[in-house]
Amino acid sequence: MNELAIFSGNSHPGLARDICTEMKVSPGRCQVDRFSDGEVRVKINDNVRGKDVFVIQSTGSPANENLMELLIMMDAFRRASARRITAVLPYFCYARQDRKDQPRVPITAKLVANLLDRAGADRVLTIDLHAGQIQGFFDIPLDHLYAISIFEEYFFKKKKIKDIVIVSPDVGGIKMARAYAKRVQAGLAIVDKRRIDDTEAEVMHIMGDVEGKNVVIVDDMISTAGSVVEAATALKKNGAMDIYGAITHPVLCGPAIKRIEGSGIKELVVTDTIPISEEKRINKITQLSVAPLLGEAIKRIHDEETISALFE
Repeated sequence: MNELAIFSGNSHPGLARDICTEMKVSPGRCQVDRFSDGEVRVKINDNVRGKDVFVIQSTGSPANENLMELLIMMDAFRRASARRITAVLPYFCYARQDRKDQPRVPITAKLVANLLDRAGADRVLTIDLHAGQIQGFFDIPLDHLYAISIFEEYFFKKKKIKDIVIVSPDVGGIKMARAYAKRVQAGLAIVDKRRIDDTEAEVMHIMGDVEGKNVVIVDDMISTAGSVVEAATALKKNGAMDIYGAITHPVLCGPAIKRIEGSGIKELVVTDTIPISEEKRINKITQLSVAPLLGEAIKRIHDEETISALFE
């Protein structure tokens, strides 16, 4: 069996340390900084020849900086004769640009897939892609993990919340909400809304019964929080009791924090696929670790074992 080696860029060193702790391995040593003109400089300080290398780099904001670090690191590992390189992206940037929804626009998610491939990735590991079809953009294996088990443990085993209805904040999230509802044997509701622009959404009505129920809004990411806050307002008007959010990727940009603070959401539960800066840490937000999930997935990939068994 090839020796396992885990390295990290600068985007989320805390998560990388947690993964190494979970796996009881020492993190690889590498230098990732900048030249005086701002260009990325990478130096691998461990021998990786013939090793099974996992590079952990979340590509949240600043996405371009973090993505470029990852690409250069993988090029360095490839040229250092690593036997296999797995790009571990807890959050996959540009995932919302997955199709041509207007004339003369790019499909940037496909471009990122091509860049990862050409930089030297032999496979990719990520969590809760914004669109499942992004898996088809890759000509190399992609292992797609789901955070549903993390939220299930928190809401149903730790907090033991009763009378729950799982809610999708829009029609596009029905598939994810249905999967959650089926797994935890809860009711299902959908917020039908009309979008005004990229940051504003007008809620129309609720499809499903939420009156007198505790509600968990599920989604893959929360950006400006417009959809989730509007959904929470509509759910309260329809008689919902406590409103929670279970959202994997805390992008949290623009007016997100202000909106969440002033909303009817009792608790927004997210994961640490993207680090949350101190100024965005408010009492309403709870962040759960994906380190155990990623650590187990990395172990299974290294040992050539099944990944799908994690979600059965």
